Amino acid sequence: MFREMRRKRQQLSDAECVGILENATSGTLALQGDGGYPYAVPISYVHADGKLYFHSALKGHKVDAIRGCDKASFCVIEQDEVHGEEYTTYFRSVIAFGRIRILEDEAERMAAARLLGDRYHPHHEEALGRELAKSFGHMLVICLDIEHMTGK
Repeated sequence: MFREMRRKRQQLSDAECVGILENATSGTLALQGDGGYPYAVPISYVHADGKLYFHSALKGHKVDAIRGCDKASFCVIEQDEVHGEEYTTYFRSVIAFGRIRILEDEAERMAAARLLGDRYHPHHEEALGRELAKSFGHMLVICLDIEHMTGK
């Protein structure tokens, strides 16, 4: 179902792909938007146990797209090194493909929200608890279950 990389010698291992996902701080989530047009949005995330988690407002284009089609991809670029004299750019990037869903289970939502908070402001449990107490009811937590991943 998923294409293999054409340039095999550039292909990263699964461990290298996970490393990029662990190190990068944002990526681009691609969904099927209005009228079947692609809709790609930059977004913060956390990677855990073969899943990507995001948070979102309760309404908007992204939310409508997720509800309309559960297939998604997520791209992270760790390195973007331009070599003008070679007319090329050396990338280190990962593209993950999978099914995306809005989490409904309260415990799963809270666990993912805590993972997100801890990723961007680690070791501040008390502050995170206060923030979640204030904002948790006004946000969605989204999960992309990774089915396939490539990196180069």
